[in-house]
Amino acid sequence: MRLTSKGRYAVRAMLDLSTHSNGNPVRLQEISSRQNISLHYLEQLFRKLRNGQAVKSVRGPGGGYVLARSMDQITIKDVLDCVGENINPAKDIIGTEAETSSTVEFELSKNYFQNLGIIMREYLETTSLGDLMRKAKDVEVVAAADLTAAPVAATTEASEVSALSGLASAIRNPIGEINQ
Repeated sequence: MRLTSKGRYAVRAMLDLSTHSNGNPVRLQEISSRQNISLHYLEQLFRKLRNGQAVKSVRGPGGGYVLARSMDQITIKDVLDCVGENINPAKDIIGTEAETSSTVEFELSKNYFQNLGIIMREYLETTSLGDLMRKAKDVEVVAAADLTAAPVAATTEASEVSALSGLASAIRNPIGEINQ
């Protein structure tokens, strides 16, 4: 159960595209420089995203990439699926070990991780690029409020910690959070 750089970079690139597109094509070179991701790697990711129908390419001068659908219709799961990311925590449990092991402990752990996979899939399916973009605006507002609330002369470690804790609390409450 590991999200690789391929999945993280794909989500970052799609968020960058959502932010900077405004309906106009965005060149991969621009995304590469803003996100500090290799242009060659982005080309590979966007080929997969285009094949998965998450983005469309626009040719010619002023060309680049645009979202294939509205940012509210593209889920994080869609993006991860396009680039071939498999985050199922139970993927290694099913197979040869399952055929030879039938202990209570094996069955309990198998069921636990399969349920975790279901919860993760639901979380990723219910969070869209649009949700994250709206969340980013909330984080910017919290950060700006924390930074302007501190006196100008008091740029000490305490005010920096306060600003970071405000950001952290905003980030810890993601869209689609599961309440238990």
